[in-house]
Formats: sequence, structure tokens, C-alpha cells
Amino acid sequence: MSRPVPQHEQAMRRHFHQAAARRGFSVAAAQEAAVERLARLAAELARPAWTFPRPPRDLYVWGPVGRGKSWLVDTFYEGLPAGRKRRLHFHDFFRRLHDGVTRPGARHDGQSAVDSALDELIGDSRVVVFDEFHAHDAGDAMLIARLFRTLLDRRITLVTTSNYPPAGLMPDPLYHHLFEPTIKLIEERMDVLDVSGPVDFRRLATPRSEAGGHRFATGLCLPPGDTALEALGLTVPAPAEATTVQAHLRELPARAVRGELVWFGFDSLCETATAVPDYLALAERFDTLVLDGVPPLAEASADGRQRFANLVDVACDRDVRLVLIGSDPLTSLPHGQALARDLDRTTSRLAMLQRTN
Repeated sequence: MSRPVPQHEQAMRRHFHQAAARRGFSVAAAQEAAVERLARLAAELARPAWTFPRPPRDLYVWGPVGRGKSWLVDTFYEGLPAGRKRRLHFHDFFRRLHDGVTRPGARHDGQSAVDSALDELIGDSRVVVFDEFHAHDAGDAMLIARLFRTLLDRRITLVTTSNYPPAGLMPDPLYHHLFEPTIKLIEERMDVLDVSGPVDFRRLATPRSEAGGHRFATGLCLPPGDTALEALGLTVPAPAEATTVQAHLRELPARAVRGELVWFGFDSLCETATAVPDYLALAERFDTLVLDGVPPLAEASADGRQRFANLVDVACDRDVRLVLIGSDPLTSLPHGQALARDLDRTTSRLAMLQRTN
């Protein structure tokens, strides 16, 4: 005998299919299981909290780049009633969490510091949506572990997306073992939904009303001395234009600042001790970022590659126009090896940039 379908579950299912239709496509077969699970979650959240001995199960939605993970959780979030819900991009959330834990006067007794920071960031939310969760930096492993333990122990429901299955988090074999307890916690406490279908939605036609106005998609990848630079008004900075730019907690040496454009050398931004909070701070101030001296990523240091990948992530997520001058960073990648796999998301995002010869 089939179970009765609650009204809120039916409403959320309709909401998904109507949202897809407005964008000119239908829900893909690989997304159907996620739609059904998210619709059931909507019905569970519609019940009064006192009727649950514990909150509804948390969800971990993963799949390769372009499979519609963000669209799924964004559509789910939009279909929930207003109030007591938060949607956060993991990059930005983790920066704010780190600031809350480390700021002067914060408690320094580990878990309690995370609790205090979370109280400020998510308040009394009943459901929290994280987009683009990943763990690459070994230095962040312990803080992310405390974060997940705290979130999963609270009476909230966590929904997160990732390009990686739980076992693929912290992919560097030198540090993967540090994250294994957190992976086990995720697998035990969260329902893991795989949306790894064959359709890459980035390659489908996008209606003009949605495609227009996105700065990141107007970015460029140019060889040094390309005549397109001057045609675009991107003259090489004179030495006198060199300046410093305040990032997160440090000043960075820029080759030039021209209004809402900032120009850096690759070595200054990616081969020094910068981090995601610095790139987020730049994205809040500038709408165009020029990076010259870009090498093939196979020739950059491991840390330089990771910082560059984080920079591309932030530029895409915050819709900053990225102009790369130098070698095509995607040349000479060892396909099929760990380096290429770890840069999969970066590769797909760089493919959006226009290239000239």
C-alpha cells in the first residue's frame, strides 16, 4: 500500500517542476531522487518541531560540476516558508566562522568557540543550506571537523552540496587521514544523494534573460602582449602604479588599482601565503581582477595551484570578471591523474573564459 503524500511534499515537488519549466528544461532523471528526497524534507520541516524526537535527517548532495546541485538546493530553499532558514556559500561562511573563532575576545576552548560563532551566524535557523562544501586545506581540517560535529548535534537540519562524495573530501593523501573521522560522521549522520548524471547543464542553452549581466563569463585568457589587451583598455601597468591593497587581514602588493579593477601578478597572489578570505575581500571591492604571469598549472607549486583554484571559485561565485594573462593555465595538465581530478571544477570554470591566440 502506497503512503499518503503530504500536502507540503506535493507542493514542493510542483515547485521544482515549475521552476525547471520556467528555465526551459525539465528535471533530469539523475535529479529525480534528490527532488523526491528534498520534497519529503519540506514536508518534515512543515511539521511542528515538538512532534519530532530529533530533527529530520541532514542531506549531502554531491555530483560533478554542472549537474544542477546548486539549482536543486536553491529551488528547495526558495520553496520553504520564510523565516528560520539560512542559505550560505561555504567559502563565505567559513571565513566568517574563522573570524568569529579567532577574533580578540573570542572563547578559545575549541568546541565552545565554534558554538559561539555559530550562534551569531545561524541564530535560531531550523534549516541551514551550504553550497559548494569542500575540504582541501589541511590547516582547516580540525575547524571544519568541529563545525560539522556541532551542526549535526544541534536541532537543525543541514543541507549541503559538494563536487565530492564524502570519501573524496580532503583528497591529498598526505592529509586525508586527518579528515576520515569527519567523513565517517557525514556518512553516518547525513543522507548522501548522488546526482552524477550524464547531462552537464552548463552546456545547455541558457535563456538570454538569465545569461546576460554575468561578469565572470566575460573574462578572458590572453597570451602576453596580445593586442586585445589595449583594445580593451588593459594597458600594462607602469611601475608608478604599484600599490598595496587591503585584503582580509593583510595588505597585498598590486601592480595597479584602476577604479573597480585590480591588477596582480600570479606570484604575488597565488604563490604567497594568501587564502580564500583575501579573495573574498577583493571580490567585495573590485568587479574586475587581472592576473598576469600565469603559468601552466602543472608548473605551479601545489599550494599555488590550490590558491589559484580557490581564486577562480571566488571570482565565479561572486561574479567577478577574471582576466588571465600568460600561458593557458590548463595546458600540460596530466589528464586522469590526481592533479587533473582535483582541478576539475576549476577546469570547467576556466572553460567559460574567452581565449585569444
